Amino acid sequence: MTATKVSVGTGETNADVREWRELLARHADLTCALDRALQVGHSLGMSEYEVLERLAELPERSAKVATIAKSVHLSQSALSRVIGRLEVAGLVERHMCPEDRRAINVRLTDEGLQLQGEAQPTQRRVLAERLHAPLVKSCEPLPSTSD
Repeated sequence: MTATKVSVGTGETNADVREWRELLARHADLTCALDRALQVGHSLGMSEYEVLERLAELPERSAKVATIAKSVHLSQSALSRVIGRLEVAGLVERHMCPEDRRAINVRLTDEGLQLQGEAQPTQRRVLAERLHAPLVKSCEPLPSTSD
């Protein structure tokens, strides 16, 4: 592996840094677009949709919280908050894991499966429109509901 120099204070940016910044900008743009479309169309955030989709893909529609956390790339605490919101909405249920009393299983409810199915075309449309398109950085976050 060869090291690439980054010139400090010269205004030069190497190719790796430019590519990294492009990746961050694309991620931010796509995340914003997904959040906006899912919120407007289905009252779901992107992370909430991802949890519903991962559970919907499982034969038993159930998994340990730790397993879900790995697949949606959220910390345990962030995922716990997402699951809490989904549980209050009646989209998932929490249960003690029968194999490990210290673990919690999350199960997708019929209502959660229905909402995930309704939201899937929205998620797929945004991915198709934005994932491979030129980056335009046009997504503005939704206004806060607390204002």
